[in-house]
Amino acid sequence: MKILKIENDALKMVATAMGKAEMFASLNKDSLMKIATRAKLCQYDSQEVIFKQNDPSETFFMLIKGEVSILHHHKSSDGMIELGRIKPNSIIGEIGLLLNEPRTATVHATQKTLILKFDRALFEYMFEHIPAFGPSVSQNLARRVQQLSKNIPLPFYDKNSDLPSPEILEMLPLDFVIRHRVLPLKATQNVLSIGFVDDPSSRVLRAVRSFLPSMELQMVRIDNELFDNVLGSQAGVKEWSASAEKPEEDEKKSLDKSSPKLDTLLKRMVAEGASDLHLSAGQVPHWRIDGEIQDIADTKKIGAEEVFELLDPVMDERSKKEFSDHNDTDFIYPVFETGRFRVNLFRDDLGIGAVFRFIPTKILSFEQLGLPQILKKLSDHPKGLVLITGPTGSGKSTTLAAMIDYINTTRRAHIVTMEDPIEYVHISKRSLINQREVGRHTNSFSSALRAAFREDPDIVLVGELRDSETISLAIETANTGHLVFGTLHTNSAISALDRIIDSFPPDQQSRVRVGLCDSLKGIVAQVLCKCIGGGRAAALEVLVVNTAVANLVREEKINQIKSTMQTGKAQGNMLMNEDLAKLVRRKKVDYNEALSKAEDKDDFVKRMQQ
Repeated sequence: MKILKIENDALKMVATAMGKAEMFASLNKDSLMKIATRAKLCQYDSQEVIFKQNDPSETFFMLIKGEVSILHHHKSSDGMIELGRIKPNSIIGEIGLLLNEPRTATVHATQKTLILKFDRALFEYMFEHIPAFGPSVSQNLARRVQQLSKNIPLPFYDKNSDLPSPEILEMLPLDFVIRHRVLPLKATQNVLSIGFVDDPSSRVLRAVRSFLPSMELQMVRIDNELFDNVLGSQAGVKEWSASAEKPEEDEKKSLDKSSPKLDTLLKRMVAEGASDLHLSAGQVPHWRIDGEIQDIADTKKIGAEEVFELLDPVMDERSKKEFSDHNDTDFIYPVFETGRFRVNLFRDDLGIGAVFRFIPTKILSFEQLGLPQILKKLSDHPKGLVLITGPTGSGKSTTLAAMIDYINTTRRAHIVTMEDPIEYVHISKRSLINQREVGRHTNSFSSALRAAFREDPDIVLVGELRDSETISLAIETANTGHLVFGTLHTNSAISALDRIIDSFPPDQQSRVRVGLCDSLKGIVAQVLCKCIGGGRAAALEVLVVNTAVANLVREEKINQIKSTMQTGKAQGNMLMNEDLAKLVRRKKVDYNEALSKAEDKDDFVKRMQQ
């Protein structure tokens, strides 16, 4: 911390800034100048602590420039929980000073920050010598009470109701449940009844919505006794752990290969509701919460080789060799009783970096994800090709997992998946499922597809149609009596058709068109939008292929398919802009967010004006 002089221009700047804070807004310029000359102007560097939890409250502060993070440590947790961040013109710590109680949280700067510091003597001076200050403080506190009184109390959960089943509890990670004392209780279609021991903060609600992006929440109050009873009744039950899906394999991996420091970060990531963890050489760790990248409070910068040192103990020889040969690699890392993480390890100009994506263990149903019924109909086809398309991070894997799980639950079939890497782990239910990972179980998607002809499959999932060879084999597989699912990175159903056809030389494109006409059953394009209040919602475009669409593909009239989709809504066709407009009208997604996701922005604006 560095103390700066408050004089001349600095004095004017401080007085002006004070006038923008609610506590000082009613004071005149002369009073503000008197206070400013007696306060201390402090400059804090990034990550520097301003005060710690349980310190005595002998001062309060006003943030002038920069940003600070509020952190809380609970006796039941391993690390600090970030409660929120505070922007300029905010007052910090005055309640503790008034009540003469210890600090209830730790506050540190997230960047270079200017703070005005008021000690107890100055606080008493303001009450005694500045008549308007007392009423101003009272009004400020009254506003806080009024804001709190507007919170609608949660209804209490009926204690006589049955305890939630393991299937329901799986919807949220155990680390998150324990950290925030929150329980999933009951799910009906896409509505989840969820219980809170403490008042739900906006941060916790956003985290719940990030785990369950398309579910509506019905919040209820639960007491400590119910919470402890549920945790006690599920103690040791494997269904409430990340290893439930393949306990023998994943538990063994986690126990045989572990990295304690990395595991601690990943457990904290899950507990805080982050979707991704970023470790980059020369920078502090970051994570993505509710779609936004944030630095992680109370962490230090990472050394150039530190990321590799964290991951080396948990990487298999294939991943190590691939990283050595190509400077990047992908693999799955399971952490016992926490979750599975998709890992990308890479080199950049500062050293070695890694990104970890949390993979939920619970596979949600169509209803829980809010997906349209037409996806069930596409999954019911006995044979053909179904494509799921969208940009990276648009939820394609989640949608595909729901489709495979639906088939697994309703049909007696043999399902073979080819993935890079395996994300959602399926247990055989009515169907028999074999999951193969490119690099570990097969050399490539194309070689796995060739082998599939000898594996007696009914349904084949191809994680990514990367090249013309894989696409050609997928079409051939679909045309020989199998139902094939595949993914592409395109933004619309129609552009997916163009991408497939353009992957082939001109002299082969006619043959590909014929193959598509005979095999293609539907294309689902999707994007994820930030929801108002946190979480994500999927906007979908669905092309259902019928005779008319097949003829347009054959006749090279793909540009006319959109009009066919508009007139064929009864068959399940949906346009992306229509779904985006619905999300806005239902007040789930902000207008500007939806507009940013629209490919044809003029068309979206017109639809919103109708």
